[in-house]
Order: sequence, then structure tokens, then C-alpha cells
Amino acid sequence: MGQVRSVKGFVTGRVQGVGFRYFVMRHAQAQDLCGYVRNLNDGRVEFVLHGDENSIATVTEKIRVGPPHAIVDDLAFNETDQASATSGFVIR
Repeated sequence: MGQVRSVKGFVTGRVQGVGFRYFVMRHAQAQDLCGYVRNLNDGRVEFVLHGDENSIATVTEKIRVGPPHAIVDDLAFNETDQASATSGFVIR
């Protein structure tokens, strides 16, 4: 088990209307991560993942690929001190 971290990220491409948020939630929950995922008005998807660094790495690699109908053009994320205010993982 690795260190506990929090990351905030943004995904660009064809990532809205293709089940992307549910895809992220399913993988985050499978790794016991807390946080959220939401669509932004500019077409991006924003996410915060909080938990074990190895689990975060697993989920961010899944996000980089995305669900079958998505096209991920870019994934950018950074450490954040914005720990999840929720228990569990939610879609906002």
C-alpha cells in the first residue's frame, strides 16, 4: 500500500455524453478511492481522486484510455490539498 494522496485532474476530448463520469466512478469505487467527477461547461471532465497512490495510478491509467465511445485527447492532473469532502466517490 502506498501513501495517501489527492489529485485533481481534467480530461479533454470526446468525454461528455459517452458514459465517462460513470466509467470514472466505477473504477474509483473499485479501488476504494474517494472524490468526485463532473462535467464542465467547456466540454472537459474534472475529477478529484483521494486515497492510496497506487490506486490513483491505476484509475488515472483507466481514465487515459476512457470508455469505448470516448476519445481522450488530453489528461492533466496535479497533486492537490483538496481532500474529498465526501466519503466514497460521487458524480456531481
